[in-house]
Amino acid sequence: MANGNPEKNKSLESWIWDAACSIRGAKDAPKYKDYILPLIFTKRLCDVFDDELNRIAAEVGWRQKAFQLARADQKLVRFYLPLVPADPEQPVWSVIRKLSDKIGEGVTTQMRAIARENPLLQGIIDRVDFNATTHGQRDLDDDRLSNLIEAISTKRLGLEDVEGDIIGKSYEYLIRKFAEGSGQSAGEFYSPGEVGEIMARVLDPEPGMEAYDPTCGSVGLLIKLELALKVKMKASRRTDYAPLKLFGQEYIPETWAMANMNMIIHDMEGQIEIGDTFKNPKFRNRQGELRTFDRVVANPMWNQDWFTEADYDNDELDRFPAGAGFPGKSSADWGWVQHIHASLNPTGRAAVVLDTGAASRGSGNAGTNKEKTVRQWFVDHDLIESVLYLPENLFYNTTAPGIVLFLNKAKPRARQGKVFLVNASQVFEKGDPKNFIPEAGIQRIADTLIGWTEAEKLSRIVDHAELKKNDYNISPSRYIHTSDAETYRPIAEIVEE
Repeated sequence: MANGNPEKNKSLESWIWDAACSIRGAKDAPKYKDYILPLIFTKRLCDVFDDELNRIAAEVGWRQKAFQLARADQKLVRFYLPLVPADPEQPVWSVIRKLSDKIGEGVTTQMRAIARENPLLQGIIDRVDFNATTHGQRDLDDDRLSNLIEAISTKRLGLEDVEGDIIGKSYEYLIRKFAEGSGQSAGEFYSPGEVGEIMARVLDPEPGMEAYDPTCGSVGLLIKLELALKVKMKASRRTDYAPLKLFGQEYIPETWAMANMNMIIHDMEGQIEIGDTFKNPKFRNRQGELRTFDRVVANPMWNQDWFTEADYDNDELDRFPAGAGFPGKSSADWGWVQHIHASLNPTGRAAVVLDTGAASRGSGNAGTNKEKTVRQWFVDHDLIESVLYLPENLFYNTTAPGIVLFLNKAKPRARQGKVFLVNASQVFEKGDPKNFIPEAGIQRIADTLIGWTEAEKLSRIVDHAELKKNDYNISPSRYIHTSDAETYRPIAEIVEE
């Protein structure tokens, strides 16, 4: 939970959603996320810039002088905004709020001006054309854009008004609400917050560590790692510590922009690259080799089928070792696991969300199966620390449960030769439109995984000999039967067994 008054937090979340719905109502709001997110982001920039101008004005006597000083030395402010109201006492946001003619054109012009002054924002807030048309019809007409601007204007988002983590939490809430209405595409940019929280708590990052997400979406999983570190430091009463260094890569340009805005609005710094990680990972060392990290988190798109055997064979970065390699055309899940393993330093740890089938496909079948072969390689090399089986209907683009695979390149001696399995299929509450894991459930699952604590109908330590006997099926549902688990287990998985 973010710091601050929960009511204040709740009102900010409801305000942010009401602003989004001001265009055409809740049903259509997700269609307009590429307009709404940059505008709320810009409102935050404007209000913070106002606060910084007021601080300078308190020292020099008047705001007009503060504007001049900020323009002359942009290091005085976080982001310099070239929006100057006719009356310097007016808020900076009023430049956008008072647009009355050709509003779409005016907003686009102002966004591009801000980006020109701030290289960090280039390609992030200036990529959207608020004046865009399709077949001669405006995508977002001036009347609706005016309504949106007015709705956003009703609340101040400055440093004194909202703490960084509350505006961040509310922005994340807005991204989640868009995911709820986005159907199949939602998984491209959003992972359920409670899954990210479990992953972050178990990975237990330390100050100054480097963390990476090769399929970062809106960057929620990396943010959860940083927030987990903050909670740990607060508990130990440490205030002077190095934050995590965050790195991510995202394939879809609009989602890449969303990731950068989300990072900045959370007051976090990181490097988010754009491009296809599988074919061209952007993070390399000076020798051109794959860069490695202390922690890796990821929720790659499940069962991608557009990578060929040649993509694996032609890899120049040694990501797909002999004995593992191509897991078959129908699913790249274990291809992603190999990329993640190659991206870990010698003591690195990772958590990756996969389709449940990745834990069991091919096991029990006569003959060989490429996916099972890769899974066996990971078991035999003692890289899998634990596997978490999630409840159904958590994810926005599928009702399937999913698993979280935890890798550790330096497993403690006591855990070697074993894998810890947790079947959390029953640890959820019904929600609309999706189920969710309540806070007590997050705590229970995380504590169980951290402590390797065995509990009936929840968790078991399984040695490699038993995994081998079960033909390298590592699905927790195979080894831990909850009272009514048979009702919930996917039919395909039961048939395979």
